[in-house]
Amino acid sequence: MKIKNPATNKVIAELTDNSPSEIKSKLNTLRKGQKEWSRLSVRERLDCIVKFGELMQANKEELAAILTSETGKPLQQSLNEIVGAQNRIDHLKNNAEKWLADENLVDSGATHEKIVYEPLGVIANISAWNFPYNVGYNVFLYALVAGNSVMYKPSEYASLTGKQFEKYLHEAGIPKNVFMCAIGDGKLGQRILKEPFDGYFFTGSHATGQKIASTVASKLVPVQLELGGKDPLFVADDVPDVKVAAVNAAEGAFYNNGQSCCAVERIYVSEGIYDDFVEAFVNEVESYVLGDPTNPDTFLGPLTREQQIAVLKDQVGDAIAKGAILKTGGQAIEGEGYYFQPTVLINCTHDMKVMQEESFGPIIGIQKVKDDEEAVALMQDTEYGLTAAIFSSNEDRAMEVLRQMNTGTVYWNCCDRVSPNVPWSGRKSSGLGATLSVQGIRAFVQPKSYHLRS
Repeated sequence: MKIKNPATNKVIAELTDNSPSEIKSKLNTLRKGQKEWSRLSVRERLDCIVKFGELMQANKEELAAILTSETGKPLQQSLNEIVGAQNRIDHLKNNAEKWLADENLVDSGATHEKIVYEPLGVIANISAWNFPYNVGYNVFLYALVAGNSVMYKPSEYASLTGKQFEKYLHEAGIPKNVFMCAIGDGKLGQRILKEPFDGYFFTGSHATGQKIASTVASKLVPVQLELGGKDPLFVADDVPDVKVAAVNAAEGAFYNNGQSCCAVERIYVSEGIYDDFVEAFVNEVESYVLGDPTNPDTFLGPLTREQQIAVLKDQVGDAIAKGAILKTGGQAIEGEGYYFQPTVLINCTHDMKVMQEESFGPIIGIQKVKDDEEAVALMQDTEYGLTAAIFSSNEDRAMEVLRQMNTGTVYWNCCDRVSPNVPWSGRKSSGLGATLSVQGIRAFVQPKSYHLRS
């Protein structure tokens, strides 16, 4: 498997795909290792995870360079991700023992009753390339602390980073028969689905998530899907500073080149501030430095996947044909690498693909609304249900809008944010299940009820 640098389109490494027989062998190895691993205390397992975090921070410069080389993420943003993902480890350090401990519910009378939380077994983690540290940690670290073993299949666009996870987990004390990488493309992922894992955890597209759910349904084992979004932001007319709102909205839309499931993907602006907001938003976007991701001044590097350029071109053409105005960008950049100009379309409507279909790139559609009621109706007009946001100075007004959002996460005066303290979950086409928080810890265990009579 050839690994290409998306900034240059040049091959930077070659990895050998795992064969079907190797996957079977790894699964058998992991099943044996899980039995021993689960016998350790939560604290003993947690000590290994904490050591892993220390190793990642100690080697963050090298790890960031690897991540940037295979995904095109600007180097500073790669460092931000590695440093920021440490909060998952801190969350486990502070909470795992508490939420995985036995619960004694009735300890008086003839019969004692308690709940014991047992690991699922061997977990298949099919992960994503856009934030491999964040979305990877959400699954494999939480699974390991709970006593499971893990087969981790990194995206073929972040396989070098996946191998680094394997290297440093083993160095931190995780046995080699408890965490193993599986290297390959989507065909390997399909092969993994055929094997008898005890749980399947996937981060990626809605289409692939649907296929995974239908493929493994007959196994009746846990399946969690963290899928895409078409995340809306409503900018109300009472924001204290329109320019500040525009700057924050632009970062929410264009950070990591818009390649985030919770990136702002469509913006609705109250008509009274619409023109001022658009002017400030476009000025901010045009100030972004697009170029070499290893340059410290770069905010937008190349897209990770060359195929996405065609999707963005199609959305731009469709919007303009239906009456949108292109304010900036709109084209791929010729030459080496998968670069696309940061793109702002205004006067958009919901018959345009840019307001309905996931973009996953540096493009945003902006639509004018007359009041909160219209904004809510448009925000609700989607098959997705990941996040929704409002910028407003009035908390009651904001809460009324957010209460009506059928999404797993809502934001007031912020956006594009994930915290380990609260669940990360999607509704409708944005996924099944939850990671992070107590729900994310207990996603990797199954309860057993004890009725004990002496």
